[in-house]
Amino acid sequence: MALPRCFDRTVHTMAKDYPRSYRVADQIQKDLANLIRTEVKDPRLSDFVTLEEVRVTRDLSQAKIYITTLDDKAEDSAAVLNRASGFLRGVLGKRLRLRVIPQLHFIYDATQEEAQRIDGLIREAIASDEQHHADDSDSGDQ
Repeated sequence: MALPRCFDRTVHTMAKDYPRSYRVADQIQKDLANLIRTEVKDPRLSDFVTLEEVRVTRDLSQAKIYITTLDDKAEDSAAVLNRASGFLRGVLGKRLRLRVIPQLHFIYDATQEEAQRIDGLIREAIASDEQHHADDSDSGDQ
């Protein structure tokens, strides 16, 4: 029995709904995570590097790789990876079936640290506000 025509069109347009640059970015992220873990041997590189996101330009010429670490070596790790980007790009070129392999730019992503800092400020403001309300209600009882 043949599938309804509308279902068939949906299957064929699915790749168009997910642009090629996104698919390439996902594959680069997977391959780079493996390469960094197994191939990059530098003592300045954190043992806990996480590739948070990879953004590839539409023409696939540039890739920004946002990283975080669990220790305080984040900026050093980004510098080490930027120095190793030529090597990593060469290995990626052998793994990916692309005419052009993007230039790799590793960037430390401070989003989580900034979110924790803002969360702490909000908690301090709430505690201060609760303290002021408690002081106001105590002075009103007398």
